[in-house]
Amino acid sequence: MLRKIMKGGHRKPSKSDGNDFGLGPPLNSGSGPANNMVVNHSSRAAPGPPSPHSRPTVFVSPPMNTVEPLPFFRDVPVAERPNLFLRKLQLCCLHFDFTDTLKSVREKEIKRQTLLELVDFIQSGSGKITENCQEEMIKMVSVNVFRCLPPHDSTGQEPTDPEEDEPYLEPSWSHLQLVYELLLRYVVMSDTDTKVAKRYVDHSFVLKLLDLFDSEDPREREYLKTILHRIYGKFMVHRPFIRKAINNIFYRFIYETERHSGIGELLEILGSIINGFALPMKEEHKLFLVRALIPLHKPKHISVYHQQLSYCIIQFVEKDYKLADTVIRGLLKYWPVTNCQKEVLFLGELEEVLEATQSAEFQRCMVPLFRQIARCLTSSHFQVAERALFLWNNEHIVSLIAQNRTVVLPIIFEALEKNIQSHWNQAIHGLTINIRKMFLDMDTELFEVCQRQYAEKESRARHVEEQRELTWKRLADVAAQRGGEDMITV
Repeated sequence: MLRKIMKGGHRKPSKSDGNDFGLGPPLNSGSGPANNMVVNHSSRAAPGPPSPHSRPTVFVSPPMNTVEPLPFFRDVPVAERPNLFLRKLQLCCLHFDFTDTLKSVREKEIKRQTLLELVDFIQSGSGKITENCQEEMIKMVSVNVFRCLPPHDSTGQEPTDPEEDEPYLEPSWSHLQLVYELLLRYVVMSDTDTKVAKRYVDHSFVLKLLDLFDSEDPREREYLKTILHRIYGKFMVHRPFIRKAINNIFYRFIYETERHSGIGELLEILGSIINGFALPMKEEHKLFLVRALIPLHKPKHISVYHQQLSYCIIQFVEKDYKLADTVIRGLLKYWPVTNCQKEVLFLGELEEVLEATQSAEFQRCMVPLFRQIARCLTSSHFQVAERALFLWNNEHIVSLIAQNRTVVLPIIFEALEKNIQSHWNQAIHGLTINIRKMFLDMDTELFEVCQRQYAEKESRARHVEEQRELTWKRLADVAAQRGGEDMITV
C-alpha cells in the first residue's frame, strides 16, 4: 500500500508486449493511462552536467479550456509548416496531471492528437526539418521524458525479487509513448544530419536517457533500448561515452545498490555492440569484460538478466577464444555457495563457454573447474547435480575431457562413486552410472587405477575413524575409573 501511495498510480500485473531480445523498433501497441510530472531533468541516478544550449524553462498545467487544437499540416501552405511545427512543439510541452483520469480530458486528447501528427509528419518526410525545429523538438522531448522516477522500495529491508514484483506502469504512457516514437523517428530518419543533431543529442541528453533505464515500466525500457541502440549506431562520436556511461551504471549496480530495472535492456544493447567489435580486440573491451560483465554474476537476482549477460559473455569468447580461461575463472570466483537456482544458471552458462573453448585454454583452468564440477555432482539439490551431469551430453566437452582424462577423472572419480552409493535421487543415480561407464570405456587402465586409489582412500578413512572412536573410548574408560561418580554422561 505504501509503495502504491509513493508512486501515485495503480499497479498492473501485465508485462511488456515488446520483444525481449530484439533491437528493432518497439511495437506501438502500448497505450494506457498517460504520465506527467513537472520535469526537472533528473531521475533516480545522479544527473549529468547541464547541456550548454539548454535554457531552464518552467512549464505549468494550462487553465481549463485554454488549449485549442492547431490546424493540420496538410491544411496550411508548405512555407508555413515550419512555424506550425514549432507551435505544435510548444503545445506538446504542456504538462497534465494523469493521477486524475477525469481532469483535463479534452486538453490531454488535444496534446495526444498533436503528438500523433508530429510523429506522422516526421515519418512521412514531407518537409525538411530546420535546425531551429530540431533544437525545439529535442527540448520538447526533454521536457516530457526527463523526470523524477518513482522510488524503489527503500525501507532498509531485504529488497524484493524483481521477478516476483509487479511492474509499475507509467500513468502518462499514452503521451510518453508518442514522444519516444517521435524521438526514434527523428534519430533513424535518413535526413537527420548527425553534425547538426549532435549539438542537441549531446552527452548530457544521452546520460539522461540512460538514467531513465531505471524506469520500472517495461514498455518505456523497450523504447529506450531501441532509441539508445540507434543513437549508438548513428552518432559515432558518442560511442565511447555511451560504453563508459553503461559501465558506470553496472559498477553502481554491482557494488552499491544491487537494484536497477534496466540491466537486461542495457545488456541487450551491449550484446549487439560486442558483436561488432573489430579484431584484434582492444584492451579497453577486455577490461570491460573483466571489470563489469564478469562481476555482474555477483548480485543475488542475476536470473532477471542472466540470459542477456550470458549472450554477451559468449560473444567475447567467440570473438577471442583466448578469453575462455579468463571467463571460466571469473565464473568460479563468483560461483554461488547456497543459491541452488543460481548455480543451475552458472552451469548452463559454463556449458556454452566450454563449447567455444579450445584445448589449450581448457588445460589452463581444468583443475579448479572440475573441482567445482565435482562438488556440483554430489549436490543434494538434484537440479544442480543433474545439470552438472548433463555436461557429458555435449560432444565438444566430452572430447576435451577425453583428451585430458588423466587429470579430470582422478578429480571427479570420488564424486561419481559417492553418487552411485548414496545419492537419494534415482535419476542422478542412473546418469552417474552412464558417465562412469563412459570413463571405463574411454580408458580401462586409468579407471582401474582411480578405483584402487579410491578404495585405498576409503580404507584409510575407515581406519582413521576406527582409531578416533577407539581413542574416545579409552578416554571415557580412564575418566570412568578416576571419577565415575562425578562424570556426566551425555
